[in-house]
Amino acid sequence: MSSWSIQDLEYWDARIREKAGEFGLSCFPQEFEICNHEQMLGYMAYHGMPAHYPHWSFGKSYEKLKTLYDYGVSGLPYEMVINADPALAYLMRGNSLCLQILTVAHVYGHNDFFRNNFMFRDTRPELTLGRFKLRADRVRGYVEHPSIGLQAVEEILDAAHALSLQCRRHTAIRKLTHEEQQARALDAAEPPHDPFERIHRPVEHRAPDLDRVPLEPEEDLLLFIAEHSPYLADWQKDLLHIVHEEARHSIPQIDTKIMNEGWASYWHHKIMNSLDLPEELHLEFLVHHNQVIRAHPGGLNPYYIGFRLWHDIRRRYDEPTEAEIEAHGTPDKSGMEKIFEVRETDRDVSFLRRFLTADLMRDMDLFEYAKKGDRFVVSNVSDEEHWREVKETLLRNIGMNTVPVIRILDADHDHNRTLYTRHEHDGRDLQYGSLEKTLRYLHRLWGRRVLLETVMQGKSTTFSCDEDGVGRSAG
Repeated sequence: MSSWSIQDLEYWDARIREKAGEFGLSCFPQEFEICNHEQMLGYMAYHGMPAHYPHWSFGKSYEKLKTLYDYGVSGLPYEMVINADPALAYLMRGNSLCLQILTVAHVYGHNDFFRNNFMFRDTRPELTLGRFKLRADRVRGYVEHPSIGLQAVEEILDAAHALSLQCRRHTAIRKLTHEEQQARALDAAEPPHDPFERIHRPVEHRAPDLDRVPLEPEEDLLLFIAEHSPYLADWQKDLLHIVHEEARHSIPQIDTKIMNEGWASYWHHKIMNSLDLPEELHLEFLVHHNQVIRAHPGGLNPYYIGFRLWHDIRRRYDEPTEAEIEAHGTPDKSGMEKIFEVRETDRDVSFLRRFLTADLMRDMDLFEYAKKGDRFVVSNVSDEEHWREVKETLLRNIGMNTVPVIRILDADHDHNRTLYTRHEHDGRDLQYGSLEKTLRYLHRLWGRRVLLETVMQGKSTTFSCDEDGVGRSAG
């Protein structure tokens, strides 16, 4: 039996909310729901949403999480927070009072981040829960429809889930309309001004193909297929839109994991130390806090990395070293002003690129490893010579940078509705198993032959998929 009551949680929530306001955090109204471990496992399987459409993969995820939990292989999170207005967070019923207080303080850090970071501005948090419920109702309607049914719905969802993260990553950059793309194509086709055109041979002007679809390389695979495939029914197109919208909701959290967890950890630490906790609660808090932000040997703990960076940014602006002043000048703002500015304007890649220094990397013992034969060996450490290589490897393996970029170049290649796509190669070859599944899912949705251009082992290669399966030809 937990040694706390609802009145205890209400008391500490009020105190923490007051402290958050004093420190300058700007939060949505916050709601909490207390749940047991089975309910928490369910929320984890359904991405934290209280209402979600059904699909077999969520049941599989739940069974896997429950098995790992039952056998003690993995634990449960202290909390889950939904980016919504009002924000919703789940608290574990079995946690101690100290852990509940810490969790509530941590939640307000997330809440402030969701409300103020630029990546979340287009997520419409006031509509989040309602939208998820409406989408769930639409999917259940298709499942229960006598002419559609569960199997047909799940076939589309299988393909859509596999391709869901193949969409625009930089949502803060407005996508051009079709008319604006046409205008840009016409401008690009105009020959550059030649001050000596009287003595030069006239440059032949070639009008751009304004009928090409898409006019510019397209990243939103599901949206494009939904809008341009003549073979999909309206309900199938609606499923693609549903999956795309939910992926767009999750991308900001994927791209700000280190910042967000570090920010929440920074503020739970500051708030808890300001509450004048009884000694027994404060000692327990220190234990839990150190468990949250400890380094993970051989891996990356986003709580640890983010917590260290937020503290270091504030130190550099409040108490810069002589070397830092010499390199960057005297700071023009306080450390607190700077961290609030960064919280609003950055995502993980820019956050680490700007503020993860060589000294901090060495202090955190960041290193790079690679597989040689059947063993993993250290390939680079953060010394004076190799810290930049380690940092670049880290940047390539966080957030959406772990997801290959595939763009649609032509929806009518060879004038037979072949879908021509290209993988933006960044030095990492695609894994053949994942490539094959991706092509099969694309073919399933597009309904005609699909081509994928990429680089494999240094050679330009084009893969194809049609009714006969996946094939390959060197370019």
